[in-house]
Amino acid sequence: MRKKKSFFKKMIFFLISAITILGIAYYLYYTYQTIDLSSEYKTSKLNTTVSKQTTEVVTETSSNIVEVLENVSKCVVGISKIKTHSNSIFSNNSATELGMGTGIVVSSNGYILSNCHVTGEKLSTCYVTLENGYTYDGTVVWSDSEMDLSITKINANNLEYATIGDSSKAKPGETVYAIGNPIGYEFRRTITSGIISALNRTIKIEENGTTSYMTDLIQTDASINQGNSGGPLILSTGEIIGINSVKITTAEGIGFAIPVNAVKPIIEKFISTNSFDEPYLGIYAYDQEVIPYILPSANNPEGIYIVHINKDSPVKSTEIQVGDILKSIDGKTISNMIELREYIYSKNVGDTITLEITRGYVTRNYQIVLGRKK
Repeated sequence: MRKKKSFFKKMIFFLISAITILGIAYYLYYTYQTIDLSSEYKTSKLNTTVSKQTTEVVTETSSNIVEVLENVSKCVVGISKIKTHSNSIFSNNSATELGMGTGIVVSSNGYILSNCHVTGEKLSTCYVTLENGYTYDGTVVWSDSEMDLSITKINANNLEYATIGDSSKAKPGETVYAIGNPIGYEFRRTITSGIISALNRTIKIEENGTTSYMTDLIQTDASINQGNSGGPLILSTGEIIGINSVKITTAEGIGFAIPVNAVKPIIEKFISTNSFDEPYLGIYAYDQEVIPYILPSANNPEGIYIVHINKDSPVKSTEIQVGDILKSIDGKTISNMIELREYIYSKNVGDTITLEITRGYVTRNYQIVLGRKK
């Protein structure tokens, strides 16, 4: 009898233990599955949310760029040196007769920025067609053949105009867009895209038996054809950082634009006063990065290397000579011709400036009174 009771107790204990172990195992298994499924659900939900947000951001960004380009395109104009009999130089009947280039409206009161070779020299006449198809007589109020830039005035007001950016902040690898009239009417306001391939490029120009150099150029792989000359090179923000000017025909995918910083002070003066009396220094210099090749002994040189002084330059009456290094103007360090022009154009005729000049190991300061560009 005692043996049966003992056996019965052992069986009860065994059953209780087995049930307990199974219960614990089931609890752990169920909890693990719940955590795993919950985690999977959360991860899936997170991925879906991130994917949705990323898609929305990309779509919104693309939409913004399209809107930006559309707005800038409205400010792009056609420029011709030939007067057409039709109402617009974009007329199908006259398109083949015109050597058409491009310009960009930079003020509401009718100032157009373009290339000198597109509009002609100062005081010459060209014909400007706006986005709405109306053609205006334009007068070139300023030009610089060395930089291949010009400003033309038309008799119009309340125009949509583009924003001029800061070309000194441009970086290689940034996305840029070129807008212009590459062939004529059929391809007006063509938009091409690319990147900034390099900065501060110098190219050699040979035409009419003469050789010249264009310096401090922005190199881009955005497609730039003949009629694109004078059109804007813009960032995705819509700001103009360059004016398209030259394409090397022997190399595919290489185009150049002139940085806008040098011309910004001129545009600002025209907009505010409707005039610009150009201050004149009359020197030409190579950029800072060229100095080590010309003067290998130069130790971490600052400034620009003077290679030419015009006969009528205010500098001519001083001891400054070709081969000197212009380190700074009024304490502002200068590293290229764009910075030199930008500073000089911000001054007025008759202003006195201080040039810091280095020759060998000797540095001297010279007081120069700015002349008037003839």
